[in-house]
Amino acid sequence: MDFGLTEEQQMIRDAARDFAEKELVPNAAHWDQAREFPESAVKQLGELGFLGMMVDPQWDGSGMDSISYALAVEEISKGCASTGVIMSVNNSLVCHPIEEFGTEAQKERFLKPLASGKKLGAYCLTEPMAGSDAGATKTTAVPDGDDWIVNGTKIFVTNGAYADTFIVYTATEPEKKTRGITGFVIELEQAGVSVGTREKTMGIRASCTSEIIFEDVRVTAEHMLGELNRGFKVAMVTLNGGRIGIAAQAVGIAQAAFEKSVEYAKTRIQFDVPIASFQAIQWKIAEMATKIDASRLLVHEAAHLKDMGADYSAAAAKAKLLASRTAVEVCDEAIQIHGGYGYVEEYHVERHFRDSKITEIYEGTSEIQKLVIARGVLKD
Repeated sequence: MDFGLTEEQQMIRDAARDFAEKELVPNAAHWDQAREFPESAVKQLGELGFLGMMVDPQWDGSGMDSISYALAVEEISKGCASTGVIMSVNNSLVCHPIEEFGTEAQKERFLKPLASGKKLGAYCLTEPMAGSDAGATKTTAVPDGDDWIVNGTKIFVTNGAYADTFIVYTATEPEKKTRGITGFVIELEQAGVSVGTREKTMGIRASCTSEIIFEDVRVTAEHMLGELNRGFKVAMVTLNGGRIGIAAQAVGIAQAAFEKSVEYAKTRIQFDVPIASFQAIQWKIAEMATKIDASRLLVHEAAHLKDMGADYSAAAAKAKLLASRTAVEVCDEAIQIHGGYGYVEEYHVERHFRDSKITEIYEGTSEIQKLVIARGVLKD
């Protein structure tokens, strides 16, 4: 087994790291406090090819592998977790399902501008009464001649108010629950699509988490993503890949908090010596480093399996479960190492802590990841 990175993967990681240090780190705290969507940074990510990283070049993507993608998401999230999830959603939850399940016409019309960064996408699955239970979806698509009329409200939509294109999951035969869900690609410019409430979230404040409302939105059969009533499969396959991105985001958040903790421990003097000389601090640093490395390895394993065309659903769930837990634990310890300074905005670790928690919730809660893992273990 080769744990080394290829030259191309190293170049991609370094390019993402350089961008994060120059463009994200100096602005992340302001974006967080102002809840300001990082439009200029997202535009630059598109120009650099980071918004359609794994999309085939024929559809204006960068044609990179999943490990390169994970490396880039980690570095971007280390600089700004909000920008990291914006990037992850566009890549994993929007570009991937269109490339995987879309028609040639859909790829030409929708995928190209998304992969090239000319447009931004969002994923609309969650509803007020349908979170982990996607079968409870109340947003409907009702046939009207050759068209479909979509009505409903989606919540917790990352990129919501700034997205141009939405992957929307609807109930086409509600009585069939998960067997009666169909996906559609719907654009903001279509009549009846509007942005509702923007949530005031604890973390990733700059990513714009919003309601998206659909009122008598007329779409054609050409907007249907995949087969009729097979949308649940599209959604779940999409989330499998998305979990790699969120796990990488979690690693990036943890790495940022870890590096700040190491730097602080070396410079903070107590009892006439740096606190890094105290065994209690050293043990914290050791635990943090070990958990981060273990999480990163699981992320890369899941990405490798995906690139090999193997079943990676359990591996992605394991990576997200451990990496998200690691992010929360590492950020918690980072605050403890900083003491009172960790609780104030100036030292940034409180922001990392707030950002970390969502990684245990979105794209499948930690409890859902455990179900996925257990089913994989027990199916034989």
